[in-house]
Amino acid sequence: MHPDLHPADLVFLGGPVYTVDPARSWAGAVAVRDGRIVAVGQDHDVRPLIGPGTEVVDLAGKLLLPGFQDSHVHPVLAGTTLARCNLHELATKDEYLAAVSDYAAAHPDAEWITGGGWSFQAFPGGMPHRTMLDAIASVGDRPVALPVADGHALWANSRALEIAGITKDTPDPADGRIERDPDGTPNGMLQEGAAELVTRFMPAATDEDFYQGLLAGQAYLHSYGITGWQDAGVGPNFGTGDVYGAYLRADREGTLTARVRGAQWWDREGGLEQLPFFLERREESERNGERFRAGTVKIMLDGVAENHTAAMLEPYLDGCGCQTNTTGLDFVDPEKLPGYVAELDAAGFQVHFHALGDRAVRNALDAIEEALRRNGDRGNRHHLAHLQVVHPDDIARFRELGAIANIQPLWACHEPQMDELTIPFLGERRAGWQYPFGSLLRAGVPLAAGSDWSVSTPDVMAGVHVAVNRTGEEDPNRVLGPEERLDLGSALAAYTAGTARVNHLDHLTGSIQTGKLADLVVLDRNPFDGPSQAIAETRVLRTYVQGELVHAATEL
Repeated sequence: MHPDLHPADLVFLGGPVYTVDPARSWAGAVAVRDGRIVAVGQDHDVRPLIGPGTEVVDLAGKLLLPGFQDSHVHPVLAGTTLARCNLHELATKDEYLAAVSDYAAAHPDAEWITGGGWSFQAFPGGMPHRTMLDAIASVGDRPVALPVADGHALWANSRALEIAGITKDTPDPADGRIERDPDGTPNGMLQEGAAELVTRFMPAATDEDFYQGLLAGQAYLHSYGITGWQDAGVGPNFGTGDVYGAYLRADREGTLTARVRGAQWWDREGGLEQLPFFLERREESERNGERFRAGTVKIMLDGVAENHTAAMLEPYLDGCGCQTNTTGLDFVDPEKLPGYVAELDAAGFQVHFHALGDRAVRNALDAIEEALRRNGDRGNRHHLAHLQVVHPDDIARFRELGAIANIQPLWACHEPQMDELTIPFLGERRAGWQYPFGSLLRAGVPLAAGSDWSVSTPDVMAGVHVAVNRTGEEDPNRVLGPEERLDLGSALAAYTAGTARVNHLDHLTGSIQTGKLADLVVLDRNPFDGPSQAIAETRVLRTYVQGELVHAATEL
């Protein structure tokens, strides 16, 4: 007889259930009451909890998991982009230009054509040109400014450059680069901080735009089984606007159905004078509601490898394989960074680092080491995101320093951006250090996983597929670093328990255990039973938050 026979609100039977609980990884049935899991076991353990009002879901062999959580994502800005000139689902130059033309024609009153989501790999050398946009008749004399999918560059037409006053004589900013034609004329590509020369003139999104963008982004993430995340850019100096107020409103009004940790954006032009502002917002979020907390600070240390702004210990190569003078950019002074991180740590903030190149990774680890030296281990769970190139000497340091590896698995495969714009300029040795998931796991480093949407799809099972196989859609037979594959259980754990731990929610979510919140996802199959090459075909059928259905693709 079950010790608590009050009827459950919701019961799942006919598993499998993958619990992500180290003490019992597999079960067959789960019962939920008042938003919490009250029983985990087999059908006969749970059936006594079925009453007249209990909703019974027969899994019929489909897999039940803890709700997925994304450790690095930008859903408000992504959701806002969905309502603009959205290029994320397109792949070629001609498709981009047709979409811009169609959007401009459909929005004749739009002062600017904005949106974004194009990819470097669609253009020779990763370099679109302003004249491509100038030639679109429906644009007319309006400015066009379209960020690349990863947000590290902006493609602008001549009118946008004119409004911004960018000419042959405009110097490159310290944190970016204006790409130029042979005669010095700006070609419309603005790398990293140079994009701000244009974006400062663009019309700002309104608070209502961001609120609606949050609701759209949240619904989209729920459709992939995602019940919680860390927003990696909350603050007045991130992107095209401050999304903090949208989260406060949604949490206060009860429309925030996910659990979210906001990473407040560190202004790389500033210093510790920002700390009182961060504290004020953290405390406001704690007073405001139940599901949004702004207890993290995001520090972006470098750029990306495709445009040679990721910070590297050794110079990039040129197209002929010869060493250049370029080693990438440090967006925050490495001499000052340890002091910044130590003070944030002392104030109880988690630090979320963008660290893509091996120099940026080392700088982040050095800063965490200094924080530990000054403050001891305060349990703030600092984490490094992206980790494209990690020097082998730094792998073990993650575990020694308690640093979490925040991985974006979808990128760890051969595809044109990797093969044409990255590997030739890293060289064979460093190319072999890319996305060292397996090495980190074997070294005892805790993993969390995310998507960086809208940079890439938030489809968790697509990311899991690459983490397990290290192959992509472009060439499913070429493996990028086979020794860095993860097993399926470890990959799923990074998207569930791993991110729950990063978000300081592991006492409530991340695994299916009695007493935890019923944040759950139902898949259309059990990927453990099929070939690993078919993992990406897995689809989400239902998503629950505290036992409430927030997404249903189909009836079970």
